[in-house]
Amino acid sequence: MKTLIVAIPIFGAKMSVEAYRLNTRGGEKLLGMMDNYIAPWDAVLSPGLDLVKSLGIEPLAGNNPLFVDINEYHLLMGVPLTLGIPPERLICIIPNNIRPDEPVQNKCRELRELGYRIAVDGFLDGHTANPLFDLVDYIVVDTRDYTIDAKFVDAMNGLAESKQIVFSDIPDKAKYNKLIRVKDALYSGRFYKQPITRGKSEISPVKINALTLLNQINEEDFDLSNIAGTIERDPSLSISLLRFINTVMSRKIDSIRNAVAILGQKEVKRWATAALSIQLAEDRPSEITKVSLIRARFAENLAGAFDMGVNAPSLFMMGLFSLLDIILEKPMKDAVNEVALDERVKEALVEQSGDYYKILEFIFAYERANWDDVAIKMVQNNLDLADITTAFIDALVWYKALLDKIVDDEDEDEGAEAQ
Repeated sequence: MKTLIVAIPIFGAKMSVEAYRLNTRGGEKLLGMMDNYIAPWDAVLSPGLDLVKSLGIEPLAGNNPLFVDINEYHLLMGVPLTLGIPPERLICIIPNNIRPDEPVQNKCRELRELGYRIAVDGFLDGHTANPLFDLVDYIVVDTRDYTIDAKFVDAMNGLAESKQIVFSDIPDKAKYNKLIRVKDALYSGRFYKQPITRGKSEISPVKINALTLLNQINEEDFDLSNIAGTIERDPSLSISLLRFINTVMSRKIDSIRNAVAILGQKEVKRWATAALSIQLAEDRPSEITKVSLIRARFAENLAGAFDMGVNAPSLFMMGLFSLLDIILEKPMKDAVNEVALDERVKEALVEQSGDYYKILEFIFAYERANWDDVAIKMVQNNLDLADITTAFIDALVWYKALLDKIVDDEDEDEGAEAQ
């Protein structure tokens, strides 16, 4: 696949993540070429929709709904019904120049009757006089197209009486601060530091990981590599382990596998017993856990593309701890002192420099769908488009496998209780 795909967060007024929007960029358009050209097959096929169908919502949007762009062809062909996604989890974005003929109107009515919500990307041709206006729940407004002044805000507040406004492509905090005066609006763009709900920084071990680790350490002669694999899947356990190492020895760690090897069975068991005596968390990964894990796997997968294949375990650690300042609620410089991290990982997280930071910086640009910046970095580092796409999709697939494991174990528990 030669299409870049990511889900970007959409925030509420209090910087809570309310939804995500699927964002794609085809390879031929990555450097701004052929922007006005759509091949006939591109109008019918969609790598983004295919990914949603194969992976589901959670790897892309967690527990939040996902905004997905569909064109007239998709709509008439039955999308999103063909995706197999619960209607409350999808919001369909139609183009503002879609023909408001009877078949399109009927399809929109059908979707609404089934519980789907509809958004329009921009203002409909003819605006309120357009027959589709009454069938739309959201209006997505590209802030790059307008001067954000008092008159604009008043107009949006008038429109917000009947539709929810979603402001997209907000470039900075100054523009965001003007737009928050619009009632019940949603916001996306580059104005935020990290894609995490404000005030939700606490994380705990995901229950299935904690229980798996508990079972592993209670084996008579447990395998340290299996222990490391379980810990790697959970930011909370990883942070706890490295904090423990920081208190018992002066040693910098470049991977979780290295950490458990250094400690050995006895000390790993001592740490895990204490760590797991704390309340066994929630059943589902939190937003912060999702972002940390996908970043970790994405960074690890990018190692080869950046000619740092030998450093893949350290790059996994860098991605995993990239939100450490938010988790520990302190500046990154202070946060990293609480865990035994390799100096190159610290350099990337604190100084935002060094070879490792090239990958972290690339991930930040990718997460925000800043495709122009992604394209520049790809040229600078001689990166292959297919390798980047594969690296990110593999991270989503890997995360989905964790979610599937959680669901499977929940079903087994329920079955055992029923018996």
